[in-house]
Amino acid sequence: MFFVDTLAFDGLGNRSYLAGGPGAAVAIDPPRDIDQVIAAAARRGVRIAFVAETHVHNDYVTGGLELARVTGAEYLVPAGAHVSFARTPVADGDTMTVDEGLVLRAIATPGHTPHHTSYALAEDGRGVAAFTGGSMLIGTVGRPDLVEPRLTEQLARAQHASAHRLADELDDEVPVLPTHGFGSFCASSRAEGDATTIGQERRTNDALTLDVDTFVTQVLAGLDDVPAYYAHMGPANAAGPAPVDLTPPRRADAGEIASRLAAGEWVVDLRSRTAFAEGHVAGSFNFEGEGKLATYLPWLIPWGKPVTLLAETPGRIAEAQRELVRVGIDRPAAAATGDPAGWVRGGEQLASFPRARFADLAGARRRGDDVVVLDVRRDSERASGHIDGSVHIPVHELHGRIGEVPDGTVWVHCAGGMRAAIAASLIDAAGRDVVAVDDGFHAAAEAGLALTRPGGTD
Repeated sequence: MFFVDTLAFDGLGNRSYLAGGPGAAVAIDPPRDIDQVIAAAARRGVRIAFVAETHVHNDYVTGGLELARVTGAEYLVPAGAHVSFARTPVADGDTMTVDEGLVLRAIATPGHTPHHTSYALAEDGRGVAAFTGGSMLIGTVGRPDLVEPRLTEQLARAQHASAHRLADELDDEVPVLPTHGFGSFCASSRAEGDATTIGQERRTNDALTLDVDTFVTQVLAGLDDVPAYYAHMGPANAAGPAPVDLTPPRRADAGEIASRLAAGEWVVDLRSRTAFAEGHVAGSFNFEGEGKLATYLPWLIPWGKPVTLLAETPGRIAEAQRELVRVGIDRPAAAATGDPAGWVRGGEQLASFPRARFADLAGARRRGDDVVVLDVRRDSERASGHIDGSVHIPVHELHGRIGEVPDGTVWVHCAGGMRAAIAASLIDAAGRDVVAVDDGFHAAAEAGLALTRPGGTD
């Protein structure tokens, strides 16, 4: 009997897979911290015979090269991918026997990248899984605009054709197991649900229900912002990523934290936004360890800037290290744990700022307080409605645009509170008075704040 184990990485919105039989397995799109894949194989009691990439990834650093080196597995990479290391180039129709009766077949599915390849797994000739990477996702497809702007429309059309090829060649009951689409910015639109099949996609995926021109128009209109760090992922993967070092970082005392801040380095506090607002090292930034750390920190930080991590426990530091190596932030410069009072030098005080709800913001406006409302949502979110008179700077642009925020106390909001907390920490570090609105945006209208929506004001 075959098996498929899923390794989910919620911080990136991605999944990797280990699939095989009684004795051997293939790892699909493995993460950079390969010990997780090795542990999964050990639990199954199988050797990893193949490591397969669906494409050269734009959103994370792969562990495929190192996993193949450590395990002796054959490293399968699409033949059209331009890489600088030894691998087995895989072309459309190539087959690999993973275990007795278990065959992996490469299916060219260009669209997310020109060389993108999906893999169909068959047991005794019957299709049992389709590993679709960034091609067919759950209800959508991978975005086609991450390679080169002049190729975007061409790749969107290729995505439509690739989805149809998968639907034509695979039976309805075959599970579709994508790498992207669980919150990943590599999806062309929001993907819903955790599981799907070819048959379900045939009924619900726009690539299979719309004609190509309508589909392409819709995809191109719906493309969202691209995280800045994506520009570094493809080249790192093509060059061949180095092994990772997950040993604990050097310990920083209060003096070192202060000196790193004075040098313009980033000190990142991983605690909850509630704890950070109540007391933090002045000048530090808040990226919650339980939030989208692997998306937002590398998106905002100037690439290559040293980062020192602060957290309550060594375990939280270790978890953050794993998330960050997946996106190319290989080693924290230093770290500190424990009580934040120990992160500042004697005689210095922790900084703080208030948190509030939209109802509090409405009250401040009614009183005539000197209020600046800063909306840090993305353009696509703001387009669906915004607070009248608010200033708009997406959180991923804020670090370079704080000088554009008008004078006054800044009440900063997003859609739910996490990004507002990041933004509040940036504004606080710049010496401005800030209030972090920790509330769902739906509560803005309920609080009586006037909103501008498409087609009018309410």
